[in-house]
Amino acid sequence: MIITRVETFAVPPRWLLCRVETDEGVVGWGEPVVEGRAATVRTAVHELSELLVGKDPARIEDHWQLMTKGSFYRGGPVLSSAVAGLDQALWDIAGKTLGVPVHVLLGGPVRDRVRAYSWVGGDEPAAIGEAVAAQVEAGFTAVKMNASGRMNRLPTVSDIDAVVARAAAAREALGPDRDFAVDFHGRFTAAGARKMLPHLAPYDPLFAEEPVLPEYTHLLGDLVASSPVPIATGERLYSRTDALPALQAGVAVLQPDLSHAGGISEVRRIASLAEVFDIPLAPHCPLGPVSLAASLQIAFATPNFLIQEQSIGIHYNDGAEVLDYVVDPEVFRFHEGHINRPTAPGLGIEVDERAVRAADGTTPDWRGPIWRHPDGSFAEW
Repeated sequence: MIITRVETFAVPPRWLLCRVETDEGVVGWGEPVVEGRAATVRTAVHELSELLVGKDPARIEDHWQLMTKGSFYRGGPVLSSAVAGLDQALWDIAGKTLGVPVHVLLGGPVRDRVRAYSWVGGDEPAAIGEAVAAQVEAGFTAVKMNASGRMNRLPTVSDIDAVVARAAAAREALGPDRDFAVDFHGRFTAAGARKMLPHLAPYDPLFAEEPVLPEYTHLLGDLVASSPVPIATGERLYSRTDALPALQAGVAVLQPDLSHAGGISEVRRIASLAEVFDIPLAPHCPLGPVSLAASLQIAFATPNFLIQEQSIGIHYNDGAEVLDYVVDPEVFRFHEGHINRPTAPGLGIEVDERAVRAADGTTPDWRGPIWRHPDGSFAEW
């Protein structure tokens, strides 16, 4: 079997899918994308495909090594995400060829169902209680929300009060037996996060995510030591070497993204590295169906897995939904806030190729907002 063609599809709301075809008719799917830079990653995928076409798809590790180390300039979000999608597709082909799910190829399942959390927005505090209650009614045992919108470099009393109001509303709706996580999105300075976190402690969040930007990972150790709330990070760490300083800083939860951190091959290694530090994995996944399917394959084979993010129904899915691109959405059905173990071969889903081809190019490349402080200076988002 050899790889004969690699195609990419930019589909709403902001996703990029890739299709890897073989001469024996076995097709693998991946999701290589950087939100807001889909066109750039698309180019990188096609450049990397030159290394794959005409080659045996079963040589997954060899392909991964060549794609990541075969040039002088390495790493970063664009290249790592391009590799991630192609790597997912190669694992998909391997599972389909052998007739087993990818998690079986990774050593077999260590659990029969995976706990997942749902997003409830959070930009508007007044809507939190109602949104959380709806997810509880749907059976979820955990939710995640934004801590804030645009944030001052050092939070004011009103900033703190608004974040606390969100947390209080979530805890009231959840009760004592369910969890919520708070996503800081790197919008706080280290000092600002240190000032904010103690105010959240009375509401006992599962974790506070990305309190500072990844370029300030060297500050995480002091922040972890001073925080009464567990700290999570990792969505913008793209390799084992990127993740190591965060692990050494003592974060409570690591969150690699299967569409950014080198795919199934690298996230499997990141998970093993995290296990050395007794740190669980909660894969980041606000993306589409292939990224979620790949994340679940890791989740079912990873002993130190904690909980899975997923974006079905998320507030910013505009123009399409995760389930719009799969033939049978039953694989993603939730049962008491959990997803049962998929048994179909490969990534466990059948991509609706007709829907994907029809949607390709129907939406402009998504861009993030541009925020500014009241003085006109640029604000992190």
